[in-house]
Amino acid sequence: MSATIESDENSHYPVLLNEVLSIISPQNGGTFIDCTLGQGGYTEKILEFPETKVIAFDRDSDSKSVAIKLKKKFKNRFEFHNRKFSDIGSIILPNKISGIIFDLGFSYNQIKNESKGLSFNHKGKLNMKMGHNKISAHEIVNTLPAKDLEQIFKYLGNDKNAKLISKKIIKKRNINKISTEDLVNIINSSKKNFTKKNKSTKIFQALRIFVNKEITELINGLINAYNILPIGGLIAVVTFHSIEDKIVKFFFKEYSEIKNSSRYLPKSDLVKKYFDLIKKKPIIPSSNELKINPPSRSAKLRFAFKLENGCDFKKFVNNFNYLKDIENLKIDV
Repeated sequence: MSATIESDENSHYPVLLNEVLSIISPQNGGTFIDCTLGQGGYTEKILEFPETKVIAFDRDSDSKSVAIKLKKKFKNRFEFHNRKFSDIGSIILPNKISGIIFDLGFSYNQIKNESKGLSFNHKGKLNMKMGHNKISAHEIVNTLPAKDLEQIFKYLGNDKNAKLISKKIIKKRNINKISTEDLVNIINSSKKNFTKKNKSTKIFQALRIFVNKEITELINGLINAYNILPIGGLIAVVTFHSIEDKIVKFFFKEYSEIKNSSRYLPKSDLVKKYFDLIKKKPIIPSSNELKINPPSRSAKLRFAFKLENGCDFKKFVNNFNYLKDIENLKIDV
């Protein structure tokens, strides 16, 4: 998952950049992990502070060209891994990590790349693979039964027309394999009501999440980030849709509050507080940023500082198992 949204081809706008920098305080130095390098917006700004180092991840192989440029400029202060960020725990890392940053958006470069097939404005074969994938959206749409497609569209896209769209897909693919244009036409014919967003947005979101197992990736990425982070380090996450934000909000809130079911329990039986959640509400783009970069309008930044080791996150995982189960639907290809 790439780190930046761009408003035009010539300008590069890391979302909530000033807010992220104010939280992580790179002027004080330290080693940071950028879990979604993308076009390198966050990483480059962090590395402009001389006492910093960045270890970056990105599953998209196209990010290698950005990494090469950053390596030439910052030498041994920059390190890149073309891997999913859930692999963060399998890399040999320094003992002292100051902060870990996740930005779950997609860059303009990724969206305009027709071979990735992320946009409903493109033509031809569906894809949506972001790297290290086994299947594409083409196999999903042209293989899964209607009930499985309905689950994907309903729960990963929050689309009210999931059942009707799924039925129309089955009917259409009995004649020909479904292309991007076919899917857009099916969606448009299934939705009569006016909507501010493009009618295809939620369905394409659902397919992209399913193809890249983004829910499983985010859950594992957050847990692994906590596990490698020293006490006092922070995790900052920028989300762009409600499912992501719901997961991140639960992750921080659930483990930043001391819970005690009975006031008569001894203090030793209290559940530990694992995060210091300074702000309960998310940080959103300023009116100025919205003017410069309209696609940032859905961005939300949440962050917390680690207080304790040893959290097992069972409740966190169990709370979102229903989404992970959908991502693990079997596909016969």
